[in-house]
Amino acid sequence: MKPRHYHAMSEINVTNLVDVVLVLLIIFMITAPLLQSGIDVSLPATQTGDETTAEGIVVTITDKNAVFIDDHLVDLRREEEFAERVRAEMSKLAKKVAYLRADKGVAYGTVVDILNRLRILGVTNVSLVTEPGEVTSGQKRR
Repeated sequence: MKPRHYHAMSEINVTNLVDVVLVLLIIFMITAPLLQSGIDVSLPATQTGDETTAEGIVVTITDKNAVFIDDHLVDLRREEEFAERVRAEMSKLAKKVAYLRADKGVAYGTVVDILNRLRILGVTNVSLVTEPGEVTSGQKRR
């Protein structure tokens, strides 16, 4: 019997690699929008604003006056629950920074109440989160 001689392939078959990459691309395109915060609020629009990337807790107030701290619902009537959640989240961070996302229909008093509670708990820097865009006629100064 004659010995067989095998030759090295000089071409790489990338068809399988392309298939896998396309499937991963489709999966990422579908799941990327879902990775944003699950609490839907209609933020007020502003023409000015700074992009900040510092770490901090996110306090969200919905149009129904439900308050979430980093996607966890807290009851404002139980002050200790709010304080415990803020302390727990702040203990994970180096700086005491908070971002307040309030629906544009939330009463001013509710926003001030949350700001006051955060200040009492030692949060030194609170940023208000807004949507970039044109200011509507209801928001313009008179």
